Amino acid sequence: MSVLTQRLIKRPMVRLLAAFTGPRIVYGWVNADGSWCPNTRVSTHTCLEGLEGLKLGDHVFIGHFNRVDGSNGLVIEEGVQITNYSSILSHSSHKAVRVMGRRYVSDPNPAGYIRKATRIGAYSFIGPHSVIAPGAQIGKGVIVQGYSFVSGAVPDLAIVGPQAHGRPATIIGDTRELDRAVLQRHPELQAVYAHWAGKDNLRRALHGHLHSNESEQEGT
Repeated sequence: MSVLTQRLIKRPMVRLLAAFTGPRIVYGWVNADGSWCPNTRVSTHTCLEGLEGLKLGDHVFIGHFNRVDGSNGLVIEEGVQITNYSSILSHSSHKAVRVMGRRYVSDPNPAGYIRKATRIGAYSFIGPHSVIAPGAQIGKGVIVQGYSFVSGAVPDLAIVGPQAHGRPATIIGDTRELDRAVLQRHPELQAVYAHWAGKDNLRRALHGHLHSNESEQEGT
């Protein structure tokens, strides 16, 4: 399926059907470069902007009532889950509108307008009512708790959550600690986990953080 077919035929048809049946999750996504993601699922009721700059990996889930903005580059890697009512942004105009007032609408390069590429790493989770600001670089395996505002860089396998309204989310935990019990009970999943997280992160998930000298001896 081509990007043009997806834009002009598939998505309008499923949105028309959803007007009668309610929101639906649709399997299959084609990126602007033609890459096909058969296991990616996107809601009929999520706003998708700047499709030319949007790159989804396979096995991505995007739920209902989100805004996903690829206008200045947005990469959402394999296995990412975006729940509901979140904004994933690569541009911001509110400062430009505020400082320029009526001049904003006619200015091709408004002062204060932010354009930055954004990335969400593999198998990360974005909780509801969150804002991922333009330029955010979220690592793999991250959990963003609901009602978070995320800007800047978030390291791999971090749990971030809101400090207070209007303040950026902060690191409050480590997903490897959450995953430990499941990985220990199901050793058959350990190779799958290591494939995307890395062997060192698998060891840390199973046994806790290694001392630096132990890590150097074991390598990756």
